[in-house]
Amino acid sequence: MAVTDLAREGDAVPPGYSEAEWTTRLDLAACYRLVHHHGWTSQVYNHITARIPGTEEILINPFGLAYDEVLPSNLVKIDLEGNKLDDSPHPVNRAGYVIHSAVHGARPDLHCVLHTHSENATALACTETGFLPMTQEGCIFHERVGTHEYEGIALDLEERERLVADLGPTNHTMLLYNHGLLVCAESVGRAFSRLLHFERAAGIQLKAMASGAKLKLLSEAVKAKTRAQFESGEARAGASDLLPEWPANLRLVDRLDPTWRR
Repeated sequence: MAVTDLAREGDAVPPGYSEAEWTTRLDLAACYRLVHHHGWTSQVYNHITARIPGTEEILINPFGLAYDEVLPSNLVKIDLEGNKLDDSPHPVNRAGYVIHSAVHGARPDLHCVLHTHSENATALACTETGFLPMTQEGCIFHERVGTHEYEGIALDLEERERLVADLGPTNHTMLLYNHGLLVCAESVGRAFSRLLHFERAAGIQLKAMASGAKLKLLSEAVKAKTRAQFESGEARAGASDLLPEWPANLRLVDRLDPTWRR
């Protein structure tokens, strides 16, 4: 999907923004609304951040607003260390940005970093079992999930080195033990899609484990094949769009609140 496809016909880029920045703002604000819609929020805490293409500028939520109050225009622009770069009247929870700054600084391939305390993923992060790719969509995460031990509230800047090491060079998802989930991607839409798939796969795994029945596990070969089908685009069923579900998610946000694009 081209960057201009996010805007509805007749929409214009507001003064003061490049097309790339405004499109990123639209994407990110929509993602906040979707996370709220699915109930994966933690009041005003946690973050979803996105890098503006071609820059080292990051967009983040205005601290203190609920996720369904986030608009493209009230997102705050910061640098990689969390310092404000605009005249937004809203504060930034810099302490909560420690996790995001680690990923944005070390993995320029991951433009969006999404952190939640969503119920299924967090419950799974409180087990020794870890994530098991047992379903078709679960195979998206085969050998793509890192783990990080809990060290307390992420206020220590030195923890960033350990976060980056635990994420590794090829993973895009990380279970934060006794804490929550980190999902990253090259775009906001793909990060949200991965969050949705992981949260549902984690829920299925927890239910299967709770049943007491013997788990039916997939072979390594099948997990690798299925992940490759997702990563190569074969799983798009011939759709030309690189992420065919994202426009549908944007239409959902439009239905939930037609004024969200301000």
